[in-house]
Amino acid sequence: MLKKYILLTKPGIIFGNLVSTIGGFLLASKGSIDLALLLATIVGVSLVIASGCVFNNYIDRDIDKKMERTKNRASVTGLISPRVTIIYACLLGLLGFLLLYVATNMVALSFAFIGFIIYVVLYSLYLKRHSVYGTLVGSLSGASPPVIGYCAVSNQFDMGALILLLIFSLWQMPHSYAIAIFRWNDYSAASIPVLPVKRGILVAKNHIIIYIVAFTIATLMLTVVGYTGYSYLVVAAVMSIYWLRMALLGYKAVDDRIWARKLFAFSILIVTTLSIMMSLDFKASASESLLTYIY
Repeated sequence: MLKKYILLTKPGIIFGNLVSTIGGFLLASKGSIDLALLLATIVGVSLVIASGCVFNNYIDRDIDKKMERTKNRASVTGLISPRVTIIYACLLGLLGFLLLYVATNMVALSFAFIGFIIYVVLYSLYLKRHSVYGTLVGSLSGASPPVIGYCAVSNQFDMGALILLLIFSLWQMPHSYAIAIFRWNDYSAASIPVLPVKRGILVAKNHIIIYIVAFTIATLMLTVVGYTGYSYLVVAAVMSIYWLRMALLGYKAVDDRIWARKLFAFSILIVTTLSIMMSLDFKASASESLLTYIY
């Protein structure tokens, strides 16, 4: 049963978001790391994300039973009752928000709350089931963790936080569309109006290209504005261009599902690598930017 409760929080999603949370935190720290604050931020964000995922499992019980991938979840089979699921989600959320309130600041707490509301209320309760734009709105929630990590240190929403929000929001789109393509049957069976199902895989491929181009520009802005060094810039540029190349090969793909899985796998690699690079190759002062160098 313990494993069932853990799986209800979607550990894979929590871990993936923690990588970006730490990336944002260390970027803002600029080498001066408050370990106690880092630990509190990590645990607080983990609890809030876990709460959102449990609420999502509760809300999606009816559609999860229609999908092969999710039909055996404890919330679907009844192994964990709806009442217990709600209590569990509320406790996780209360603990997470309380920890962020006590240990961080109102800016970080506000972004945690906004991300939570977007994911649970706007996305899970309504947009996921009724709008092709659900993924776009949900991407703002997925981009919250690195911003929370950054703001936990900076105590302000500045240009660095804005660029992080853009990077991770834009990254969410090709990542999510790739999932929807290789799990097309599941989404179709549950009547979830994701772009590949609603408007076709070709349209989704076009959108993937556009978002990866925008993502590439956003990632480079961290160096242009002066938050990261040239090592980050090179890695970001090379990996983004390679990701774009992979996306373009989708137009010639014999099997769209195989292609989409590869695109999805690389999306995990690129966001992890960039989170690590921004943690290591930060600039002590944002005034040391490429624009300053040019002018």
